[in-house]
Amino acid sequence: MKKALLYFLLGTVLSFLINYFFYSSENIGLDLYYAIAFGFAWGIAYFLDTPNFSLPKKLGLSFLAMAVLVAVGTLLFNLELAIPSILKFSTVFVAYYLIASFRASKTLRD
Repeated sequence: MKKALLYFLLGTVLSFLINYFFYSSENIGLDLYYAIAFGFAWGIAYFLDTPNFSLPKKLGLSFLAMAVLVAVGTLLFNLELAIPSILKFSTVFVAYYLIASFRASKTLRD
């Protein structure tokens, strides 16, 4: 769990800094929200990267995480601005497992 939180924090900070310095959006709150979605994806992917979770459970929990992101984004901003958080989340989630698939152990936890 500690490493999952570390992945979340590092992903969030890195994403926010890249967006802030290279894209310089007018809305810092939205940049922070997208950075949190990015970090949340890395943290959840790392947390679920264990044989203790079946594939259907991994998918269900990832969809639940996306639903939470959309709900929070809709409350804070609006639905149109919340949807890109799902795209960021799902892209990172798939990238995590794609990278893991190239390893012999099929996990990035080792």
